[in-house]
Parts: sequence; structure tokens; C-alpha cells
Amino acid sequence: MTTLERCLEFLDRSRIWYAHTRHSLAFTAFEVAVAEHLSPHKLAKTVVYAGTQGYGLAVLPADSLIDMETLGGFLNDPAIRLASEQELGQLFPECELGAMPPLGALFHLPVIVDTSIAEQEFIAFNAGTHLDVIHMSYGDYARIVDPAVGKFAFTAVEQTTI
Repeated sequence: MTTLERCLEFLDRSRIWYAHTRHSLAFTAFEVAVAEHLSPHKLAKTVVYAGTQGYGLAVLPADSLIDMETLGGFLNDPAIRLASEQELGQLFPECELGAMPPLGALFHLPVIVDTSIAEQEFIAFNAGTHLDVIHMSYGDYARIVDPAVGKFAFTAVEQTTI
């Protein structure tokens, strides 16, 4: 079963209203946002982290960067780092590299969402491929994922003012 099929089955089983869209091939979160006609701030990207407690998923806007030190502080894990491509291949074997959905239950991984995503009415994210996106309400997403929420992302503009 593909990651896309697993995502759709999980959402159907959870009785979640969602929209599944397909777009032209797009590899970066910014390219996906453009292909989906979304503001990059409205598209969620999934970053996989590794630390002393294992792996997890951090979810932030496509136009933001992750502050690993802040994330590590929030998770009480100063050894936190980005997962390598090799680790991603092992964790998500049926998923295209960089297109992991932020549905931790599918992979038995904890999820942390940046506050800028949690404050939005809707969430859109890759569904395992560089062609497929799922759109749903953030309230439904939070109900089925039960993520931790914290401020660990910043935009390039914020970086220059810090």
C-alpha cells in the first residue's frame, strides 16, 4: 500500500472531511505551494528530526525555517538534529523523499506543530508523493494527530531582525 493510500484510508477511517488534489511535479515545499495556488505560509511541510528520544515529525509553514535549538529546548533534547536522507529512506520506504505527510500515527512517530500552523483554519500537506496534497481543517488534523504545539519556526525576514 502506498503512503498516499495509507493517508486516505486513515482519514476515511477517522471520518475526516478532506480534499485530495494532484498537481504538476514539485519537489520543494515552495514549489508545491505554487503548484497548488496557495500562499507558502498556508502549506505545511514536514521535517523529520532525530534525537536521544528517537525520531519525530516537526510541521511548519513552507515559507519558514526550523530553529533546531529552539525545537530541542521544547523537546528537552539538546542533541536534536535533522534526520539524514538514509534515515528518511528507512523510516518512510514507500514515501518519496521529502514528501512525508505529517500524520505521525501512520509511522508511530510523535508530531510537533509550529504555532503558526496551529493558528490556521486549514492545513495542506504532501501525501507521500511530489504530486499529491491533502487539504483539511486544522481542527480535524489536531483531533486525529494530537500534536504538541510550540514556536520553533521562523521566516527569513524574522531571521534578519533577530
